[in-house]
Amino acid sequence: MNRFLSRSRALVAVGLSCAALALPAHAAVKAIEVDRIVAVVNNEVITALQLRERVAQATRQLQRQGGQLPPAEVLERQLLERLIVERAQLQLARETSLRVDDGMLERAIARIAENNKLSATELRAALERDGVSWSRFRNEIRTEIVLTRLREREVDNKVVVTDAEIENFLTNNPDAFSGIEFQLAHILLRAPESASPEQIARLRERAEKVMARLRSGEDFARVAAETSDASDGISGGNIGWRERDRLPALYADAARDLKPGELSPVLRSASGLHIVKLVDKRGGAAAGPQQLEQTRARHILIKTSEVLSDTEAEARLLALRERVVNGADFGELAKANSADLSAAKGGDLGWVNPGDTVPEFERAMNALKPGDISAPVRSPFGWHLIQVTERRVQDVTEERKLNAARAILRERKAEAAYEDWLRQLRDSTYVDYRMERE
Repeated sequence: MNRFLSRSRALVAVGLSCAALALPAHAAVKAIEVDRIVAVVNNEVITALQLRERVAQATRQLQRQGGQLPPAEVLERQLLERLIVERAQLQLARETSLRVDDGMLERAIARIAENNKLSATELRAALERDGVSWSRFRNEIRTEIVLTRLREREVDNKVVVTDAEIENFLTNNPDAFSGIEFQLAHILLRAPESASPEQIARLRERAEKVMARLRSGEDFARVAAETSDASDGISGGNIGWRERDRLPALYADAARDLKPGELSPVLRSASGLHIVKLVDKRGGAAAGPQQLEQTRARHILIKTSEVLSDTEAEARLLALRERVVNGADFGELAKANSADLSAAKGGDLGWVNPGDTVPEFERAMNALKPGDISAPVRSPFGWHLIQVTERRVQDVTEERKLNAARAILRERKAEAAYEDWLRQLRDSTYVDYRMERE
């Protein structure tokens, strides 16, 4: 029965007439529209079905979080805009030959299952219980990986933080790393690239209307869901708990002068206009001296590819390990065989702090004594042969401050650069809206 129902629906969907179904005249049914175009992005379409699926997904997520749902037309408009930006990024990825092969996808899914303490089979069953098909889940993960790699290539890898910037940050932020955390919510009204004074004036007028609603007592999350152009606007604009140093500089400066529950004035950045609310604040105990056990290690990395399987990569490392055990120099073998940037230094990674490497690498490294060589170890980067050369306990307070400052500045610059890059990509994308014409 079910297979015949499915076949009938499929035939109606592709527009076959009742004559093609060999139905009698009195059984004729009127063809129904099952999908339509809501937007054209360059040379690709976004359909009503795709938009409905995204709306249903966002609605379920908001309901699980206990958030307020914006009006249906607002939710549709915001999610359509998000689909347009996503489609533009995927098109750029394809045009520039950025691909995610099945091996990379399977490894990502395996990590998701592991992080949720599930096997791949259990993960699949859990998704299907939630009404998410396995093929759809795989496609979503593949898309996320593509978008992440695209951001890394186009934005993150181009961000440079200088020693002078780090020194300036530490000088001007004596209370950095104080341990104080802020919970903020925000609203972004995005400005187009090279916005004219008239466009900025209209945007500021819009911002003042938003401020008036907030000052009158309307719920911030609801107003954010209805008005914010930020990707987290739909979920109320809450960016969660962050140390002040981990906030965008504009938000960090605003949060310093706010009390819980208060709103900032309208703030201006290259991305547009912002309104920030300090939801809550906690902590404040500055960290004391930090003594950490550091490991001096070196490694040989073999990356898998379409022409080099996991089995072959592991076998190559086993052969190299045998050579080291029999007296070959690990550093020389690393120079000749490793695919890591450390190869030029004989695979030397320097002094490694806890958390500096991926978990798979760190677990294997920590199990070794100085002089020991690991068995081949699999990580997201490929296969590693690891040798520990030394260990020490070191006061890393100042080093950690420098590294933390570098990470903070890099994160801030990357976030601002990414928002600017997205805006430029969106502004250069041809979009033809069709929803209003239906």
